[in-house]
Amino acid sequence: MITQMSIYIESESALDHIFGVCSTDQIKEFASEKRAFRIHGHSTSIRLERAFWNVLEAMTAEMKITMPELITRIHDQCMVANDKNMASCLRVICVKYMNVYS
Repeated sequence: MITQMSIYIESESALDHIFGVCSTDQIKEFASEKRAFRIHGHSTSIRLERAFWNVLEAMTAEMKITMPELITRIHDQCMVANDKNMASCLRVICVKYMNVYS
């Protein structure tokens, strides 16, 4: 039997609550980080906030694949819909992953 736990939020909105958990300890999550990859033999670099790299790292661990394999797989599937911005595709994948698997 699964029981649901309610979360009491004292602030006026969910956004206020989110801002409340954004402490200086978590400031690194907002910093962007650039990583280089080879996708089908072509060198590319992608700049994402550390929070997104953390989600992608969790995905690689769960799927038991490397980051370059994940990036290539996302590139091959998602760039059909958005052929101009790989970073944008990765951010959307991260949000969808968090919505479904968290």
